[in-house]
Amino acid sequence: MHDEYFMDFALKLAAVGAGQTSPNPVVGAVIAKDGDVVGFGAHLRAGSPHAEVHAINMAGENAGGSTMYVTLEPCNHFGNTPPCTMAILNAGIKKVVVATLDPNPIVAGTGVAKLKNSGIEVEVGLCEAEAMNLNKAYLYFMKQKLPFVSLKQAITLDGKIATVHGRNENITGKEVQEDVHRKRARTDAILVGVGTVLKDDPLLTNRFAESKKQPIRIILDTYLRTPINAKVVTDQATQTWIVVGREVTSDQITSFAQANVQIIQLKTKTIAIQDVLQELARRNIVTLYVEGGQRINTSFINSGLVNEMITYIAPKIVGDHDGIGMLEDLDVKNMAEAVPLKLQKVDRIGDVIKVISRVGGSVCSQELLRQKEK
Repeated sequence: MHDEYFMDFALKLAAVGAGQTSPNPVVGAVIAKDGDVVGFGAHLRAGSPHAEVHAINMAGENAGGSTMYVTLEPCNHFGNTPPCTMAILNAGIKKVVVATLDPNPIVAGTGVAKLKNSGIEVEVGLCEAEAMNLNKAYLYFMKQKLPFVSLKQAITLDGKIATVHGRNENITGKEVQEDVHRKRARTDAILVGVGTVLKDDPLLTNRFAESKKQPIRIILDTYLRTPINAKVVTDQATQTWIVVGREVTSDQITSFAQANVQIIQLKTKTIAIQDVLQELARRNIVTLYVEGGQRINTSFINSGLVNEMITYIAPKIVGDHDGIGMLEDLDVKNMAEAVPLKLQKVDRIGDVIKVISRVGGSVCSQELLRQKEK
């Protein structure tokens, strides 16, 4: 069998851990000897054994003289678990094929260097694009020190997210709701503005996905207007972090003192998206799912820090009189100034079209923002 076959198997194993390993990456490993798979494994949860260790344990004595295929560079440091490089050396593996290097500063080439210096043959780059896509959020987090941001909206065919009269309006249906909750289950945190809390009083939890993992709820609330009896406060299913500005008093903050609620007070009067994302990164939020309204959407797009947009398009038309658009004015005067998107995937969920787009390097949005500030 070819190297590509074994690495493809490792990539499929890695995908099993999607949404479960944060802040760690997903990793798959396969051990082959004489053309047969003798061991395989995946990293399933932060703090648990890594994929390489699972594969070595399965292979047992067959690991000696074998080749390991691993989707990310093996670690070479002591953390919650010993270095994978040590396990590879002790197992007697003769060759390691690595899909892509790990940019984490505590790894960053040291794993490959340790193996090579110990006499093991190492190849890097097989199926690299596929491996990087699997860990796109982790790689972005490590390189930019910011969460990977997915901006989600359900809109009508003419781009409306609600009517001016609506409360808790459901543009799509149960199938889309289930799809959204599956995404919530794979995400570290979900973010809305206080306006959504005041209008809809949402739970912001995963209630339909098979996984019981719950995202942390993030509320942007400059003046701490979130009601003390709001569901995001009283519901104990997960943590709620409320981000506020500097003008919020200590008495206001104290009134929210309970185990599942944290108030994160910024040093600025208003809330800037970059400040929020930097604070969340410090707290190991790798993936962030934004489900806000028009104002939050606009703030995130203007920040230039949205990585992908997930848009559900329903076959309905509202028109301008009673319709609320997805975004406020972006001050785009011609098509050359439009925020570029790169289409990634289109699916159909019942009658609804799901479109996933990369925000065509968020650098483009940042440049647009800089032009406006001049």
